[in-house]
Amino acid sequence: MQQRDTGSPGRHQQASTTKGPAICFVTGTLGAFGGAERMTATIANALARRGHPIRILSLCDAHSCFALDPAVRHDALFDKRPSFRTHFLQTVARIRRYVRQHGITLLVEVDPLLTLFTLPACLGLGVHRIAWEHCNFDQDLGLPVRRLARRLSARTCRRIVVLTDLDRDKWVRNLHCENIEVIPNTLAFPIPAKPAVRTSRTAVAVGRLTEVKGFDVLLQAWVPIAKSFPDWRLRIVGSGELLEPLTQLRDRLGLQACVRLEPARSDIESVYRDAALLCLSSRYEGFPLVLVEAMAYGLPIVATDCETGVRAMLTDDENARISPVDDAAALARGIAAVIASPELAKRLAEAGRRHVHRFAPGEIATRWERLLCGISGETGETGTSEAGMA
Repeated sequence: MQQRDTGSPGRHQQASTTKGPAICFVTGTLGAFGGAERMTATIANALARRGHPIRILSLCDAHSCFALDPAVRHDALFDKRPSFRTHFLQTVARIRRYVRQHGITLLVEVDPLLTLFTLPACLGLGVHRIAWEHCNFDQDLGLPVRRLARRLSARTCRRIVVLTDLDRDKWVRNLHCENIEVIPNTLAFPIPAKPAVRTSRTAVAVGRLTEVKGFDVLLQAWVPIAKSFPDWRLRIVGSGELLEPLTQLRDRLGLQACVRLEPARSDIESVYRDAALLCLSSRYEGFPLVLVEAMAYGLPIVATDCETGVRAMLTDDENARISPVDDAAALARGIAAVIASPELAKRLAEAGRRHVHRFAPGEIATRWERLLCGISGETGETGTSEAGMA
């Protein structure tokens, strides 16, 4: 097992003497610039700073793309990603050994798919499992077994954490379960004291370069924008398997001079500070973190009407311009309307800044703390630390 000690002896000593259950987040990896990975690091850091003993166990790769608090211990089962089909029993055995070795009592699965490993790994150990769903319930991301995993999670986990009320309703209606908790994603940084100045003529889109994100639609939508507003530029920031196809599409559309595709980056805040508009072209979403981040920086938003995150967060002409999914012409009209009207852009931006306080780091960390400590209280575990519930 690969291990990475992320803290100083002093901080680890402080964590080890803290009263409260040993909490472990199990995730696929932290070595990718993804929303689930970012949220795992963010919530783990926040809980550790409140005095809770926190570990993160990645299935593979002890590297993290996101900074971890010195009190957070990050370990990995494998150095490199194996075939989990052929290494299934080995993975289960390693999780079980890890849980027993470190006295884990609360296990947060950063994807219900991980239930397939954690359920057999934790049998008979008295571990209380929480599944954290980051995806839209209607989607399986190309893995039909995900639907089975959700059913197992609903039956065997103490709680299922989902990101929106819409998704909670889907779990309840389809799986007939009541152990659902809604905790939205949070900002990975404090709400900026001042919004972006928005003096540039640059629109940004942020996310993994996958079909789900609909960047092909955004590129098609930018063709009329380039003609009507030739001084505007588009930055697509993200990495993924569609980099080459999207680059080729951009070039075929003649957008080389006004559209840049840039790799994912850890200093994403600088992207928002330098932008004047955020475009979200997704075909579906669980909870698009980029919307919260853009609203925090006071960027007007043009987005597609995809479930479930967009519908839970945005209202057309109130805090965003919303267009149908997979409709490049409608998306272009929304972008053009915001570019052409500084008054509209200002109104949408200000509404977003007012709305974003619901997702402030302190607020969401407190909700996670209450959930985890509440489960400990239900099961007779020791109480929270003095640095815990505030």
